[in-house]
Amino acid sequence: MEQPSGSPVRVCQFSPDSTCLVSGAADGTVVLWNAQSYKLYRCGSVKDGSLVACAFSPDGNLFVTGSSCGDLTVWDDKMRCLHSEKAHDLGITCCDFSSQPVSDGEQGLQYFRLASCGQDCQIKIWVVSFTHILGFELKYKSTLSGHCAPVLACAFSHNGQMLVSGSVDKSVIVYDTNTENILHTLTQHTRYVTTCAFAPNILLLATGSMDKTVNIWQFDLETPCQARSTEDEAKQFPEDWSEDDVSVWLCAQGLNDLVGIFKMNNIDGRELLNLTKESLADDLKIESLGLRSKVLRKIEELRTEVKTLSSGIPDEFLCPITRELMKDPVIASDGYSYEKEAMENWISKKKRTSPMTNLVLPSVVLTPNRTLKMAISRWLETHQK
Repeated sequence: MEQPSGSPVRVCQFSPDSTCLVSGAADGTVVLWNAQSYKLYRCGSVKDGSLVACAFSPDGNLFVTGSSCGDLTVWDDKMRCLHSEKAHDLGITCCDFSSQPVSDGEQGLQYFRLASCGQDCQIKIWVVSFTHILGFELKYKSTLSGHCAPVLACAFSHNGQMLVSGSVDKSVIVYDTNTENILHTLTQHTRYVTTCAFAPNILLLATGSMDKTVNIWQFDLETPCQARSTEDEAKQFPEDWSEDDVSVWLCAQGLNDLVGIFKMNNIDGRELLNLTKESLADDLKIESLGLRSKVLRKIEELRTEVKTLSSGIPDEFLCPITRELMKDPVIASDGYSYEKEAMENWISKKKRTSPMTNLVLPSVVLTPNRTLKMAISRWLETHQK
């Protein structure tokens, strides 16, 4: 099954009954396939941007696509465009339907909750209804606060009672969908949180991050749901870490064997950032040269993050290769943005692999990221004043 336009496919999604499959591409084309015959059924396109998100309603009567330009577009199962509107200024990153309907007490109609998130650091809740008699309706309901950087992922729990989100600010937030209050703020990841998912039948949550880890969270039904305090949130800054936070960080880096040594020497966040090759060898008695080198590399990465946080430059504005503010950002075929010159040098000197995922790049074509460039320009104007 090849995308008719020949453009790289960015997203795909099965319908709830598995009879249809939607694929969305970098050029904005969207295709509805017959998932049993593997034949193209209908195709269409959005006005601007790449398609980066897609979700079917639980009843399969419609699906929603999100674009890198921020448009939320609703289609019916015949590929007719029912509605399109600007949902997130700097681009949509993810969207998800709650599987549980919400009843309207007045007319007895059922609606579905839809969540969308984007580069504008916001999560928006929408209410969607579609009947052949009354037609289609999409209503904006509310905006959930809590993140201070672009939100990359969102997902409803299977029972529709919770919504989870992951962000460039390295945090995971769990919301109560009825009250829209924050239930939990989880700050154990040390890099962008890129994906999150609830288990269907048990109260487990999985979160994945650019720190190369997947965290599994178990909900305790007997413990009252409480939001993490401001003091706990501050611990996302490494210099404020406790000894236990350092232990969590060591485990996330695959350095579990060093937890005991670090605890024995009372290494907290501030001490961690001040470690040198001499102190690792002489004070902590780490004999293996390879292990010392690995620890130093990880600490240097942490120091770079601290400098970024101190400078106040949003992490998404920094090139992953140079760690400097981007002037001419481009999107590579791995979906990530880089400084154009740095990525061109990377491609010319290295193998055709992604600097972020280490996987082979399907294409070496670099597309200007005008949305990100405008966001950086706006940020510069504000901070230069």
